[in-house]
Amino acid sequence: QVQLVESGGGLVQAGGSLRLSCAASGRTFSNYGMAWFRQAPGKEREFVGVCWSGGITYYGDSVKGRFTISRDNGKNTINLQMNSLKPEDTAVYYCAAGIVYGWAYREVLKYVYWGQGTQVTVSS
Repeated sequence: QVQLVESGGGLVQAGGSLRLSCAASGRTFSNYGMAWFRQAPGKEREFVGVCWSGGITYYGDSVKGRFTISRDNGKNTINLQMNSLKPEDTAVYYCAAGIVYGWAYREVLKYVYWGQGTQVTVSS
């Protein structure tokens, strides 16, 4: 059974930092892009960033330069280091995995495995 389990969410003041982690199990993810998405109340799920096993990463425009994704292929984990947090970063953050190519990495439907989400709240 494939599972993605996020951890590390919480409440932080604007300008602060948080680190999210996602532990994947149940299969080999070496061919999978592992990504972070987020969803704020009343909004669509938004692409945050993706990392492939070779270390290539892409980020959404709203987080570029502030967030960093790292991946440990041996442990099947992916982390999201979030710095300079803003109130607009408040959302439920989801870890996802999928076999994605080209620009499809931004598309929610391309990811077949999802975690349950972890809440991040940034106060002003």
